[in-house]
Amino acid sequence: MHKLISAFLIGGIFGLGIAVSGMINPAKVLNFFDVAGTWDPSLIFVMGGGLAVAFIGYRLVLGRRKAPVFETDFALPTRRAIDKELIGGAAIFGIGWGIAGFCPGAAIPALGLGYSATPVFVAAVIAGIVVARFARARLVQPAEA
Repeated sequence: MHKLISAFLIGGIFGLGIAVSGMINPAKVLNFFDVAGTWDPSLIFVMGGGLAVAFIGYRLVLGRRKAPVFETDFALPTRRAIDKELIGGAAIFGIGWGIAGFCPGAAIPALGLGYSATPVFVAAVIAGIVVARFARARLVQPAEA
């Protein structure tokens, strides 16, 4: 139960930060990509602030704790390879973000604002996750020993 409450509070803080920064407005994000037109550099500051907080948080938490408060150990990635899956996934994410003006993290808080495109975007993200999992299960062959 504590884990669920913690996740709810952390998600709420994230959503509030996204809302206060204006990143739930797709026009603001799209203006960041419009360097030759109505460029809005505020996304750089939002990302920089998020990176600074995450960097400090990781250094403090991973340097002082052996495990999270509500888990037995940290779930950190073990793969470090930059492979075609990583590059392809990053490219698809970036293209979708540039076209829609939403990243999945900002679309969830934006559901409450009444933008008509938001539910369509969230449904497309969920469909993409389902298709990717299906394709990975069907197409990726396990490595032979």
